[in-house]
Amino acid sequence: MLKFPSAALLLGVTLLGAGPVLAAGDAANGEIVFKKCAACHQVGPRAKNRVGPELNDLFGRTAGGLKGFRYSKAMVEAGAGGLAWDEASLDTYLESPRTTIKGNRMAFPGLRDAGDRADVIAYLARHSNQAAAAAEAKPTDAGVDPAATAATPTAAPAESSTPTHGVFQLGRSATAEEISAWDIDVRPDGVGLPEGRGTVADGEVLFTERCASCHGDFGEGIGRWPVLAGGQGTLTADRPEKTIGSYWPYLSTVYDYIRRAMPFGDSRSLGDDDVYAITAYLLYMNDVVTDDTFELSRDNFATVKLPNEANFIADDRTRESHYATKSEPCMSDCKPAAKITMRARVLDVTPEAGKDNEATTKVD
Repeated sequence: MLKFPSAALLLGVTLLGAGPVLAAGDAANGEIVFKKCAACHQVGPRAKNRVGPELNDLFGRTAGGLKGFRYSKAMVEAGAGGLAWDEASLDTYLESPRTTIKGNRMAFPGLRDAGDRADVIAYLARHSNQAAAAAEAKPTDAGVDPAATAATPTAAPAESSTPTHGVFQLGRSATAEEISAWDIDVRPDGVGLPEGRGTVADGEVLFTERCASCHGDFGEGIGRWPVLAGGQGTLTADRPEKTIGSYWPYLSTVYDYIRRAMPFGDSRSLGDDDVYAITAYLLYMNDVVTDDTFELSRDNFATVKLPNEANFIADDRTRESHYATKSEPCMSDCKPAAKITMRARVLDVTPEAGKDNEATTKVD
């Protein structure tokens, strides 16, 4: 009898000793989709545990059973209840990790597209001895000679001509489409913003689904993940709380960072309207806007000022004498020894695995 029947039924659990299932997805595309997972997990010859466990030989592995990695209690209990990873259980788990095994530390929201899940599972199967053995043992179709159906080797492509442009004659000029995909930065005056709009209400829904697992429902931060709201009036304290509302100078930085790098492990998955909505909700949580019907868009973006903007000054180091006159900096009459007058607080923005923080930063 399974200890946790709800998790077992939800996953279509594979009991220990059950046979392997062959993954039928596109492993090549799965390698591309796996980049969403690579922030926490590694797979391949040099794979090691990071924030999450390494995923070699995942097929047939008991959930929470990799030696040397500290799993959440929920994941260990799921394995004790009989859960082992195969194609079916992985497909269910990857669709929604947090709701499938409640209480596990997987921050990633999941892969909603069934094709992407199948492809990732096929890619993981490449690195699983059990799946590989099953593939080799799969019988051929009756009456078909494998040798007769073997693909005819194709001729090697003709060697391309050596580039002659540039200093090192490497690569090619970037296309306009490639430059456009890379050139997404946003200036404080709003230059670079895409078309779009999003409300506080829409942002709350998105934040709860995509951000709250790390940053908390109210931006308070979970474990050692960054706090996003509050902190007003703490910048002169011994341990200031540097949040969007208390420290950040420009709203463009908030938008650009979310658009470029969030959610953690699934960057660039948010649409432009989604980023506007989440940014609007962050403004609301920090009391920069107080109307819960507020809508942020490219049209009104530059009118929103963060409270601490005036406390940032322009970098004027170029006015110093050794910059202005291009002279050598003074290297004489130096102090005999440096004296430490204070120590900065260590701020690890992205928690990583380690003995001192395993309990709060590991993911399953």
